[in-house]
Amino acid sequence: MENILAVTIGAALVNNVVLSQFLGLCPFLGVSKKVETALGMGGAVIFVLTLASFVTSVIYQFVLSPLGFEFLQTIVFILVIACLVQFVEMFLKKSMPSLHLSLGVYLPLITTNCAVLGVAITNVQNGYSIMLSVVNGFFTAIGFTIAIVIMAGIRERIEYNTFLPSWKGTPIVLITSGLMAIAFYGFSGLI
Repeated sequence: MENILAVTIGAALVNNVVLSQFLGLCPFLGVSKKVETALGMGGAVIFVLTLASFVTSVIYQFVLSPLGFEFLQTIVFILVIACLVQFVEMFLKKSMPSLHLSLGVYLPLITTNCAVLGVAITNVQNGYSIMLSVVNGFFTAIGFTIAIVIMAGIRERIEYNTFLPSWKGTPIVLITSGLMAIAFYGFSGLI
């Protein structure tokens, strides 16, 4: 039980995938202009990361490891993630076309989101069981969602402020991200 709690807090807050490990920065910076869009991206990442953690863990433990094909893990994991992202894209296009349109190119880019692949590989490297892999994947995605929604809220407020012209756009977003990373570093004493 303590291990699950440590993995939960560690994945969501202490080792936040965006602000501590600097993985998944492309959608973090690209989709965090509006809170609604950030929530949609967070939901898609939660679905893909949780399911990818489960499927890759099962494939690794019951297929790749027993057959001695561990060296194929990266290729297999990328294929699994690509299939899951295609499923999410088809679902959103059919059921939520406005969200699909607002996510734009960033939705298929979840396939190349190194956070998803990084978590799948971390689960294997840490020797997590299937259940612990799913918990780690789910709470890593929750941490991603927390970070991107906070960033979107800040960026919505920043729109109405005046800055020096050289600070507008990407520079102020990167400075804000750095300040958020420093704030999340405060969670390091939790575990």
